[in-house]
Amino acid sequence: MNLKHLAAAVLVAAALPAALAQDKPQEEPFRAKGRPKNPVAEKVAPIPAFPIPTPADTLPISKMKVPPGFKVEVYVAEIFDARSMRQGDKGTLFVSSLFGAGKLYAVIDKGGKREVKTLAEKLFLPSGIEFHKGSLYLATPKDIVRYDNIEANLDRLPAPVMVCDKLPGEIPHGWKFIKIGPDNKLCVPVGAPCNICESDDRFTKIFRMNLDGSNVETFVHGMRNTVGFDFHPKTGNLRFTDNQRDWLSEDLSEDGLNHVTKAGRHFGYPYCHAGDFADPELGWGKNCADYPKPVAKLGVHSAPLGPRRPRRPRPTMRSAGRRSAPPATASGDRARCRGCRRSAGSRRSTSRRSCSCSATADAPTIRRRRR
Repeated sequence: MNLKHLAAAVLVAAALPAALAQDKPQEEPFRAKGRPKNPVAEKVAPIPAFPIPTPADTLPISKMKVPPGFKVEVYVAEIFDARSMRQGDKGTLFVSSLFGAGKLYAVIDKGGKREVKTLAEKLFLPSGIEFHKGSLYLATPKDIVRYDNIEANLDRLPAPVMVCDKLPGEIPHGWKFIKIGPDNKLCVPVGAPCNICESDDRFTKIFRMNLDGSNVETFVHGMRNTVGFDFHPKTGNLRFTDNQRDWLSEDLSEDGLNHVTKAGRHFGYPYCHAGDFADPELGWGKNCADYPKPVAKLGVHSAPLGPRRPRRPRPTMRSAGRRSAPPATASGDRARCRGCRRSAGSRRSTSRRSCSCSATADAPTIRRRRR
């Protein structure tokens, strides 16, 4: 082979990988799984986050609607990419982040002036945090660690204690919201690694484990992507929001709020969405009646970040007077005291009794005493 032929052969060999790469179909991103093949849908893409904290004076606070008795105000404005918050026993506000920052923050109130500390950085999607008995738990898609006695070590974090290092580590729906329940167990979700697909037993679950990471069990199955949940203060039952699949249509399917009454229940994903809509690809042969329905539908593509039950002080009223009114419950309704009031808004009973009413987050607890 002469030099001319050799040079040509080298050029062909060099061009071959590029040609093969062009022929190879581009890998579909996880968010595009199930996307219809039309030019309008193909232009839909996530909006990147602004790379710096939003100035406080540009926040649309006046447009935010909250229930009676609540108000919205700026607590601190210097935190970039804030995601979850937990308050320590000494008043420290711990703040996690997600895609943009990769940091863990602490906000310290010093006589009305709030100081922001960066406790850790270069973390892997550190969105899940929980505070319990002086320790801060921090969850990423791949593991959960614990910082003990953290409020006494804000200037230099103690070495993290590994709680669980066996999470899948997938980025799609792998970021965490974690919470310790009334049974003193840590609940940790692992969402679907896709928009819509069947996956192995590591995914689409809320796991429950001891605080040291032992005795891991499936608490909820068939959950696509929950980023928030809370426990009923009286029954201890879990309620979680779930973000349903994309690309069905502009009007399907609705995100929802779900109620867990029994551990291990399957809530439908990927076969049934919003309790009443079988998936057009994976729902064949499935019946939505076999899965619990959401207790509330929250709208299409609304992406709810989770429910919260206000932990208000228990208002009490003790009275022997004629015109004393029962206290308001957490929902704003009036308590009903037999012997003091027959019903909300009714006239007081003429019997000579004293009553004691205490309101909880759900309903008043009534106690009555005769003189």
